[in-house]
Amino acid sequence: MPVQSLILYPDPRLRLRAEPVTVFDDGLRRDADDLVAALARVSAIGLTGPHVGWLARVVALRLEPGTPATIYVNPEITFVSPETAPQTEGSVSMPGVSDTVERAARIRIRYADLDGALHEVESEGFEAACLQHEIDQLDGIFWIERLSRLRRERAVKRYAKARRAA
Repeated sequence: MPVQSLILYPDPRLRLRAEPVTVFDDGLRRDADDLVAALARVSAIGLTGPHVGWLARVVALRLEPGTPATIYVNPEITFVSPETAPQTEGSVSMPGVSDTVERAARIRIRYADLDGALHEVESEGFEAACLQHEIDQLDGIFWIERLSRLRRERAVKRYAKARRAA
């Protein structure tokens, strides 16, 4: 999968559920490398296959600039804390728009690495919010769906205005 351009909102492909990865081979590694390259190119924190038109359940996440990205294959949330925390979110697929989203403060996820080995990790705070955001995208849930209807409508209007101005 050579990386395509980023898919921008309101493209209906952003609402598609990504398919589980079943083959862990050099092709997957090349595609993951392309995803990481796209992540760097757009200076994002996280990016999923669907953001670039690759409907595979793969997330690339880099919380700190200059550090290696972590690749999560077929990530699934296995625990969410009852406590929530607000985080400012946005998307490279809707540049220039952000808003506060309330998400679980702590989560546990199970995922595979590029060799197919299974891992389970717990995260909290910003990292937990990022993982929830990207896993939502794999499930076809664009981040603004986590906003109230009014805030979602305002975000869409801000995005439309920003696109007209560009």
